[in-house]
Amino acid sequence: MKETLLGMTGTDWALLGGAMAAILGGIGSSIGITAAAGTVSGIVSEDSEKFGKLLPITAMPGTQGFYGFIAGILVLILFGVLGGKMDLPLAAGFKVFIACQPVGWVCMVSGIYQGITGASAAGIVAKRSEDAGKALIFPALVETYAVLSLIITVLMMISLQSAYMK
Repeated sequence: MKETLLGMTGTDWALLGGAMAAILGGIGSSIGITAAAGTVSGIVSEDSEKFGKLLPITAMPGTQGFYGFIAGILVLILFGVLGGKMDLPLAAGFKVFIACQPVGWVCMVSGIYQGITGASAAGIVAKRSEDAGKALIFPALVETYAVLSLIITVLMMISLQSAYMK
């Protein structure tokens, strides 16, 4: 009989971790894009020439969804799900679940705040179109933490993969 925690096997925990990373990153991206798009839409409705300069600010929170998606895919690839070979011990699966948490939670929060920051930065472009590059820096600063969370999640998964999938 397989060892379980809360009725879930190691494989179940690993899959839940990957799913949470993808879901939380997607939630953050969706909310962030919505926050930025509301402000950008108002600016573009007044001056459609600014659309091209404002599109990157609106789209930038979408990267967090990609980072969560990458983590979810890595669970499938690194731990054998795509080949149907996944049968992780409980301890290993729970560690994979934990490894997915940084990218999931940080990307959810940073996606939301990147959208809010982008909405504020869009005001710069509304008043001074030539400063669009400067405006992009503010939401890019928030991006840093999403990237760091992806890096730590990937490093943790690689470490676990080398320990459990020999």
